Amino acid sequence: HYGLKDWLIQRVTAVVMAVWLVVMLGLLLLQGPFSHESWRSLMSGFCMRAFTSLFFLSLMYHAWVGLRDIWMDYIPATGVRLVLQTLTVLWLVGCLAYSAQILWRV
Repeated sequence: HYGLKDWLIQRVTAVVMAVWLVVMLGLLLLQGPFSHESWRSLMSGFCMRAFTSLFFLSLMYHAWVGLRDIWMDYIPATGVRLVLQTLTVLWLVGCLAYSAQILWRV
């Protein structure tokens, strides 16, 4: 019963992730030799951190929609499906929190 909403979410999050990937590849190719310091300087700006945070948010939401649909399609037992969906949400929220902690730490 999710239908069009899920289809649209998958497409929008995929576009966000694709744009981020193209931007990152472009920046990496233009930057030359890659090092830890060059990565830190690239990620030091607010715009890049915000764009990368949007990428991770899109990634987690995209994964949630896909995994939720897999659980709904292939796990017939409601209790087992609920446990798997709960564990999936907890894992994805944890991954998102960890990515935010890495990106935004001082």
